[in-house]
Amino acid sequence: MSESADEPKIPLAGLLENEIASTLALSPSFRARQIFEWIGKGAETFDEMTNLPSELRENLKKKATLRSSKISKVLTDSDGTIKLQITLCDSRAVETVLLTDRDGRKTACVSSQVGCAMKCAFCQTGKLGFARNLTAGEIVEQFLFLEKHSGKLDNIVFMGMGEPLLNLDAVRKAIAILTNSKGRALSARRITISTSGIVSGIRDLADNGPAVRLAVSLTTADASLRENLMPVSLTNPLSELRNAIEYFSQKTGKRVTLEAALLGKTNTGEESARNFIKFAKGLSVHANLIPWILRTNDNGMSSVFAKIGQRGRKRDTSHATRTRNRRRVRTTWKNVSRQNLS
Repeated sequence: MSESADEPKIPLAGLLENEIASTLALSPSFRARQIFEWIGKGAETFDEMTNLPSELRENLKKKATLRSSKISKVLTDSDGTIKLQITLCDSRAVETVLLTDRDGRKTACVSSQVGCAMKCAFCQTGKLGFARNLTAGEIVEQFLFLEKHSGKLDNIVFMGMGEPLLNLDAVRKAIAILTNSKGRALSARRITISTSGIVSGIRDLADNGPAVRLAVSLTTADASLRENLMPVSLTNPLSELRNAIEYFSQKTGKRVTLEAALLGKTNTGEESARNFIKFAKGLSVHANLIPWILRTNDNGMSSVFAKIGQRGRKRDTSHATRTRNRRRVRTTWKNVSRQNLS
């Protein structure tokens, strides 16, 4: 492995085993598998790779790096939610969040872009505008950082900054790395991509994989209101979105989650509930109702979900929930508090 003093180091977290072998011209080639395995275990330095010869480890330090980004801030909330601010190689920043449900399952909520172009009215990230797509390595590094900080993670959801279906190549590559049996070996069944409703991306995901779960941030099935709240609906109208959801379910055999951010009186009335039910009728879907309250706690973290009490302690009486339950749309509350990824 030769190098020029002016060449940047190669970040390895975004490479598969064969890419590590070819990029670093490793011989014997099984050294690439060993490096890939160590990355999946969360190794942060080459010195941790004790089954590699010391000479190779020293050469790797000169040529490559395991992470291209770094943690710049750690914030915690009283409910156990953890947010990592991660500084990228170009000094831009993204955030990844640990969500823990009432059963103790840990989910990494990762970003796919720096900023977001969707401009959803209720999302702080949309106010930042769009800067750039993340690389596969930058996505993988979020997961590895969070797992190192918080212990083994159970799930991953692409629900942080950005629209994942507008960076699908990098998202696919990151998933391929994290699910590889020689690396982190995360099950694809534990991965969810959440979209604001990119019709072409949903169909692409259905046709070409990976075989992960899909969630659609619907919020309202009133066409005019959705266009105001979520401008993505101007170019991806509800009729086409519904067809794409149906296509995804038929093609993959998977049920889709319809997410509804409950925005006070904006979308929780009887008519809103009926529109939602009409949209969902005949689809293989599950409705996930998310109370949406923006507040800032003492340490500066903004929580956009109201925390719901333990099972059975609170009964929601909104038109939205009563009507959906009467019409037998399978519905749950979001029972974790998530941080604002702005």
